[in-house]
Parts: sequence; structure tokens; C-alpha cells
Amino acid sequence: MADTTSDAPVCNVDGTCYCPLTGVIDLLSRKYAMQLVSIIGAHDSLRFAEIEAHLPTASTSTISKRLDEFEEASLISRTQYNEIPPRVEYSLTDDGGEVRTRLEPLLEWASAAE
Repeated sequence: MADTTSDAPVCNVDGTCYCPLTGVIDLLSRKYAMQLVSIIGAHDSLRFAEIEAHLPTASTSTISKRLDEFEEASLISRTQYNEIPPRVEYSLTDDGGEVRTRLEPLLEWASAAE
């Protein structure tokens, strides 16, 4: 009979399991991710071109990819208006706002360290 015990390391420290952080950290560690959360959160909503203007060194495809990932993770909402020309606006969801609130101390610390 096969041994069914696991030799996997225990992921808790002081009784708290940090395993659920893996997905959040993976998402937020991607290029321009934290900046996008901050930029969108600083406004009620932004159009794609406005987001691009805040990140002049980021490629259009990278910004688009991050926005898609954030929408899939329910951190941003994408609102498309049926107008000519088409208009799409991005805003933080409640979860996205909470992520932004929790990122602020980290970003303040990083700014002070420069």
C-alpha cells in the first residue's frame, strides 16, 4: 500500500496560513500592476488613453493585459458605452479599492526609501 502522508512543508507561521497570498502576490508582482491599481484608484474612472498617459514607458499590450487580468480577478470593472466613437472606462471594484488601500503603506515606504 502506498504511503499517503505528505512531506510538503507546512505553510503557516504562528498559526496563520499565507498560502492564499500566492495568487495575489503573483498578480501584483507583474509589471506595472501596482502602478495601475494606484492610478485607477486615484480617479473615479479612466479611459484607456488616460491610463496610457500616466504610464508612458508601458506598452499598450502590457497595459491591456494587466487590465484584462485585473478584470478577471474582479479588481477593476470595465464599462463599455454604446457610443460612436466607442468609449470604455475602467474603475476599481470594492476589492480593488481594498487592495489599493493596503498597498498605500508599501508605496509610501518605497517612495521614502528612494
